[in-house]
Amino acid sequence: MTQKLSDVALNRIDGSATTLGAFRGKVLLVVNVASKCGLTPQYEGLERLYETKRQQGFEILGFPCNDFAGQEPGTEAQIASFCSTSYQVQFPLFSKIAVKGERQHPLYRSLTAAKADATGEGPMRERLKGYGIETGGPGEVLWNFEKFLLDRNLNVVARFAPDVAPDDPRLVSAVDRELGQKA
Repeated sequence: MTQKLSDVALNRIDGSATTLGAFRGKVLLVVNVASKCGLTPQYEGLERLYETKRQQGFEILGFPCNDFAGQEPGTEAQIASFCSTSYQVQFPLFSKIAVKGERQHPLYRSLTAAKADATGEGPMRERLKGYGIETGGPGEVLWNFEKFLLDRNLNVVARFAPDVAPDDPRLVSAVDRELGQKA
């Protein structure tokens, strides 16, 4: 059973507790991130998107995850340092979580239940299969840097495949559409 998104307990990367409800009223982009992934340079685009939209009520929430080929092996302190020094990340980062499997965090259980299909799905899944990597079943998070867009009332309104870059017109227009909506 999935719980209400607003009630999901979260830990910031510094260890302080919060809930997703603390972000109600903002448009959110929830992203599972990793420091040693081929998609890690997306941090740059995510930070740029954050900086251009945050004054309008936009937040990116980064959730480090080590579920995919061990691409986020560091501690919270190492991850925070890497993000700050390598990509000047200012958007909120959280403690490392599991986004799939038996240990899947309740946040990702709720997100994947709310939106099973991702925009842009296809090319990356086929590339991973070509490398012999198991890509999971329908609805599962495919890889690092998958993105979930939530409206100001914490409803999941869109999901984007990992290889949909932060500056992809499909993602940017979805963010802009939600920013134009009132809570």
